[in-house]
Amino acid sequence: MKKIPQRTCMVCGDKSGKREMNRIVRTKEGELFYDPTGKANGRGAYICSQPECIGSILKKNALNRAFHMEVPEEIKLKIVDDINNAKK
Repeated sequence: MKKIPQRTCMVCGDKSGKREMNRIVRTKEGELFYDPTGKANGRGAYICSQPECIGSILKKNALNRAFHMEVPEEIKLKIVDDINNAKK
């Protein structure tokens, strides 16, 4: 049997398969974006598909903690919109 890579949600801490999680990437240049392919270069942080976790990106400082930087509000909004649009 092939091993399934496990990732942890940065908000709730639940572990799940890599393909079931949403990946957010920070490149070397400091650009943050949602990575639907899961293969973009850069440091990745994962968030599960639960609406509570996706909504808490705006309320909590999960992205700030994950990437050790201050993330502007407009980037957080764009990431949440991209994740919600990709689920449809």
